[in-house]
Amino acid sequence: MKKNIVLFVADQMRSDSMAHMGNPASITPHLDQLAEEGVSFENAYCQNPVCVPSRNSFLTGFYPHVNGHRTMHYLQREDEPNILKEMKNQGYEVIWIGRNDVVPGDRPKTDYCDEYYDGVVDANTRDAKNSEVNHSADMNEASQKLYDEMLSGDNYYSFYMGKLPDGEGYGKTDWNCVQKALEFIERRGKEKSDKPFFIYCTISFPHPPYACEDPWYSSIDRKKLPKRRPNIQEIPNKASMLYGINEKQNLNDWTEERFDELRATYLAMVSRFDHQLGLIQEKLQETGFYDDTHLIVFSDHGDYTGDYTITEKVQNCFEDPISNVPLLIKPAKSIQSVPRITKAQAELVDLPATIAELAEIELSYTQFGRSLVHVLTGDEEHKDAVFL
Repeated sequence: MKKNIVLFVADQMRSDSMAHMGNPASITPHLDQLAEEGVSFENAYCQNPVCVPSRNSFLTGFYPHVNGHRTMHYLQREDEPNILKEMKNQGYEVIWIGRNDVVPGDRPKTDYCDEYYDGVVDANTRDAKNSEVNHSADMNEASQKLYDEMLSGDNYYSFYMGKLPDGEGYGKTDWNCVQKALEFIERRGKEKSDKPFFIYCTISFPHPPYACEDPWYSSIDRKKLPKRRPNIQEIPNKASMLYGINEKQNLNDWTEERFDELRATYLAMVSRFDHQLGLIQEKLQETGFYDDTHLIVFSDHGDYTGDYTITEKVQNCFEDPISNVPLLIKPAKSIQSVPRITKAQAELVDLPATIAELAEIELSYTQFGRSLVHVLTGDEEHKDAVFL
């Protein structure tokens, strides 16, 4: 019997934001637990440090340049392959929840999935196949006030909002997405169907604005934060655009205390993501699916978070904060994995090949990734280089 597959995807989460990767200020118990149940890849890299090229790559197994997906402006064409299409065509019930950044908004998602939910409204109240995430709908009055304050003075390009007043404004969409995933798992548990499911749940946190509600906001000990990387102006021979972005963002006069608040808020967002992962794990366990489910957790790319006195991400630059991403795989019990943190070099472009082997299917097209299953079972050699 084919096993279920769940992809739970962060947006803009850097690898060193997890406690088991050595960050003393991080609170990520569920991600850390996955490293004890499966494999966490210390040297996993995205193929591009912004959303659209990265997502087009990890959903196809093609490097971004192969079909012209080098920037944020080039989404998939109808004739291009995609692992969601593959899984649906192979008999999986495919549920796509959350972010898109892959398929044009005016194109139906029926070729890619059986159900699509963007998190903004309930799928029963409008045509969710044609709806896209509208972040303005994710703001209540209190969140909007914080957002407006972010746009003033030297805070404009910091993307820092800070403590959210509750869970009903900015960030609510992610809760909606996780709830939809929980509802689907619960429903499938009651249906007793033999059809395997494939959940692609891709949420927004910890993508800036840097903002989070309690209890996560207040949980991060600012005194435990690791030291920031030095200002890019102090480092020679980096990409010229980094120096220009540093000047434009106007953060060179910020104090370490302000950066600490920004960095702690980012880690709070990561901790909230971790909590939501825990909810999905718990639901899989309650419904009896956990042992028969391959759980894959990763991020599309990372975030500077004040390193080099730069925030957010940057197209065409590839420093570790934006290119070294979390990648954790907890296989179903049928695979005899060797739980650990591995140093094997991996790329997100390897995901379609990995999913295909886990699902015991053949991809219908030629791609450039290599399956990571042999690493799950103990091999420490995968690739001698990664390419961005």
